[in-house]
Amino acid sequence: MASSPVNVFKHPLKLFSQQPVTGFFRDGYCRTGGIDPGNHAVAGIVTDEFLDFSASRGNDLRSVGLKGGCRWCLCTARWLEAYQAYRSGKVTSLGVPRVDLDATEDSALKMVDLETFRQFSTGHQQPGGSASGSGSGSGAA
Repeated sequence: MASSPVNVFKHPLKLFSQQPVTGFFRDGYCRTGGIDPGNHAVAGIVTDEFLDFSASRGNDLRSVGLKGGCRWCLCTARWLEAYQAYRSGKVTSLGVPRVDLDATEDSALKMVDLETFRQFSTGHQQPGGSASGSGSGSGAA
């Protein structure tokens, strides 16, 4: 690896979950290494409503043992899909997983802008994390 992964604030990526072990590399980090086609970069805390939504879209995360409250590295596109479903009234705000921004890899910003993520943040954000230039993604899929 040429460089260490960074979060949406361009700080070192924080370990997200070892129980359950998550991440594309199953090392507890929501890092993609540029080789993860699903871009499992979003450090999300799933809810039962999100798990229902994801299952309805063909990805039943309960089959890998997840339940509401679990911490899981989510595909950026699936998180965005849940956000768009919320915006269109198909799910409540609980259908959108809360995001640990310190553990979300900066590659997620290619699809979702930082301000959108902040709306669903767990509230634990590194100081000095300004949005200037960070979230150029349009948020549209």
